[in-house]
Amino acid sequence: MDLFSTLEPVAELAPGLRLARGYFEPQEQERLAADIAALAVRAPWFTPRMPRTGKAFSVKMTNCGTLGWVSDVDGYRYQPLHPATGERWPQIPDLALRAWRELAAYPHPPQACLVNFYDVSARMGMHQDSDEGDFSAPVVSISLGDDALFRYGGLRRNDPTKSVKLHSGDVAVLGGQSRLAFHGVDRIFAGSSALLPGGGRFNLTLRGVTGRKP
Repeated sequence: MDLFSTLEPVAELAPGLRLARGYFEPQEQERLAADIAALAVRAPWFTPRMPRTGKAFSVKMTNCGTLGWVSDVDGYRYQPLHPATGERWPQIPDLALRAWRELAAYPHPPQACLVNFYDVSARMGMHQDSDEGDFSAPVVSISLGDDALFRYGGLRRNDPTKSVKLHSGDVAVLGGQSRLAFHGVDRIFAGSSALLPGGGRFNLTLRGVTGRKP
């Protein structure tokens, strides 16, 4: 169900929600995927857990940048150190920073880049990105690997939703009126990309956190 398969290279799906189709060329996707694999050696994948209940997410997670987003029984938060190794997060890859510079329309570089790995069984429930201190900075979301069915709605959880299939190399930007829009991932299309050995999807989410230059 790809509702926007004939979109222009950059299209506005909703006020403030833009999709840059095929922003990254195939060779750039390979470079960025290799960068993520390398940084995951320094900052290993971990399984986030829901606050209070401790229920495990279905995605694996790591971060890069000066701050990283984590979730555990103590809550959602940003912190400068990996929760397992105690080391600082690696730097954000150059190609991801280029996407921010060209698409974010924001004066400061991102402070955080959350990296999620989705296997075929992983999902992400509808949620808002609301743990940041400055909502004038957009969220820039990069897709690599298998296609994903991305669902987005309004500022209330029960607002009507629409869906769009995200392909490897696509970049979505949630800003303006859509900065706090509810969104999630309903499905991963296994085998739709050969980019990642063994399949799956990387999702890089670049964010400003404090409203200050890192």
